[in-house]
Amino acid sequence: MAENTNIRKVKTTDLALVDKLVAVERVTKVTKGGRHFSFAAIVVVGNENGIVGYGLGKANEVSIAVSKGIEDAKKNLVKVPVHKGTIPHEQVAKFGGARVYMRPAAPGTGVKAGGAMRAVFESVGIHDVLAKSKGSSNPHNLVKATVNALLELRDAYTVANLRGISVSKVFNG
Repeated sequence: MAENTNIRKVKTTDLALVDKLVAVERVTKVTKGGRHFSFAAIVVVGNENGIVGYGLGKANEVSIAVSKGIEDAKKNLVKVPVHKGTIPHEQVAKFGGARVYMRPAAPGTGVKAGGAMRAVFESVGIHDVLAKSKGSSNPHNLVKATVNALLELRDAYTVANLRGISVSKVFNG
């Protein structure tokens, strides 16, 4: 996949961020002394108004892993175009074995998406979207694929600037 040039990084200052725990996995390391258990938590944070980030935390206790994930997510915040509570256009993306497909929905439809994708949409503030995940259901790859798809979205103003035309001409052809 080509490197995304329109990534919009955001600083955490003055943002009221809401965090959502996507998944907690117990990881086992087998040594000659026996099994050693630790936890990996993937967390999504967002301000429910177009800003989202995800992070991974690993620790020997769940609560510490979650707090590390939240700190990691706050370092990776990005701005996503949200148009009237939905996405501006259809988008397909993949990460690893996870493939995601999303398209805009009419107001009142709700978030029609699976667990990991739903957490990302709710954190970014998208209220109406139709989404489908195919391939791997690994929550780590699903979150990354969903964020990649959201980063590839372009709003009407961006398209108008790239084409050098007015915003009304973008909609009227």
